[in-house]
Amino acid sequence: MKKPRLSFWQIWNMSFGFLGIQFGWGLQLGNMSGIYEKLGANPDQLPLLWLAAPLTGLIVQPIIGSMSDRTWGRFGRRRPYFLVGALLASVALFFMPTSSTLWMAAGLLWILDASINITMEPFRAFVADKLNADQRTTGFVMQSFFIGLGATFAGWLPLVFHRFGVSGNTDSGIPLTLKYAFQLGAVAFLLAVLWTVFTTKEYPPEDMEAFERMRREKRGVAAGINEIITALREMPKTMRQLAPVQIFTWLGLFCMWLFYVPAVARHVFGAVDPQSEAYTHGVEWGGFAMSFMNITCFAVAFLLPKLAKVTSRKIVHALCLSCGALGLLSIYFISTPWLLVLSMVGVGIAWASILSMPYAILSGALPAARIGVYMGVFNFFIVIPEITQALTFGPLIRGLFGANNPRSPLYVVIIGGCFMIIAALLVMLVRDVGDNEVREDAVLEADEDELFMIPESVQPVPSTGLIDEK
Repeated sequence: MKKPRLSFWQIWNMSFGFLGIQFGWGLQLGNMSGIYEKLGANPDQLPLLWLAAPLTGLIVQPIIGSMSDRTWGRFGRRRPYFLVGALLASVALFFMPTSSTLWMAAGLLWILDASINITMEPFRAFVADKLNADQRTTGFVMQSFFIGLGATFAGWLPLVFHRFGVSGNTDSGIPLTLKYAFQLGAVAFLLAVLWTVFTTKEYPPEDMEAFERMRREKRGVAAGINEIITALREMPKTMRQLAPVQIFTWLGLFCMWLFYVPAVARHVFGAVDPQSEAYTHGVEWGGFAMSFMNITCFAVAFLLPKLAKVTSRKIVHALCLSCGALGLLSIYFISTPWLLVLSMVGVGIAWASILSMPYAILSGALPAARIGVYMGVFNFFIVIPEITQALTFGPLIRGLFGANNPRSPLYVVIIGGCFMIIAALLVMLVRDVGDNEVREDAVLEADEDELFMIPESVQPVPSTGLIDEK
């Protein structure tokens, strides 16, 4: 089905919910390691405590993708999942900073991650549903813009509250700056998703009778699981080639997210005791520096489609990942807080591409009727490396760097930079189906210069009368 081209503001409205989603992710990724340490966790326990995120993503995203492929009703196909996930995530965000024990915080993180995944997964399929192939890169880049913008606000919130004189801690030791940031983020999450739900319509299935028949045949949990297994077995070649790129990319990102803030507090601010004022200041500065990653993300996001048109999506993605690798590796040499901003600019360039280019490349290789489930399955290559890290990095950190080594967070961030270099090399092996597409306007433009005509040497073949006239 040829869909109408959407205006800039229509694409803006359909992507606006990502602003709220990233409020949730940004607050979680920038502050949960610090919250865990405030509640008594050791550095080598952090990967295991973060296990909630990948496990929920591994389970929830493909199931929600398959369910949304088979959903149609008053609120459309994807929007019901946006709404339910946003409501649950907002509740978890609001109560997260009131955690009184380590395991209460870990439990709320499970709920938060499951809810964010319910909201986020259909947003990826939403772009493919609403936009034709020539607008999809713009659609995914618009999501990158809002992700960067939302994460920037999330990173700044604790420091803004600090500047306005908020001080002190909750009874369990969590800074009040974080408490108020999480609770304001909960409101922002819900409102942003509601904006998309109420300003964007969805296209009904082109053949409603065939859709209803498919929905009857694939009803129930067993059918959904079978759909996921089938999708894995019939995975398009481009998706298989993108898999190792995603695995090494996200290994690098998780090294940064889990250990960047503790690395800043210990390496740059010289903090040893997690309960010290220096450590708290380091945590706040770590979140502030990471916000520049997201500022860079939304600042460069709309340049990526232009660069991809001049070169290719693969080249753009490889160059951006290389910038991210250099940003992470440079942290080893930094001792002045403001230089952290420069390193995060490199990571922000990579982040803008990570959030858009793989999905733009992938969407052109997927069957339209199964985009939701394949987008969920694609998430496997994000969560599998995180699960691997959660289960193995604790023992590896203790074995390689020693138990409770204050420099181990820094070393893990450096390893993350090495993973990103590998991803940059692997992306050049991917076959981008979109590179072979010829746009209709290009054909018409060429036809103005040299008309497409039947060569004179080609003569019509007389009919034998054997062809069915019908």
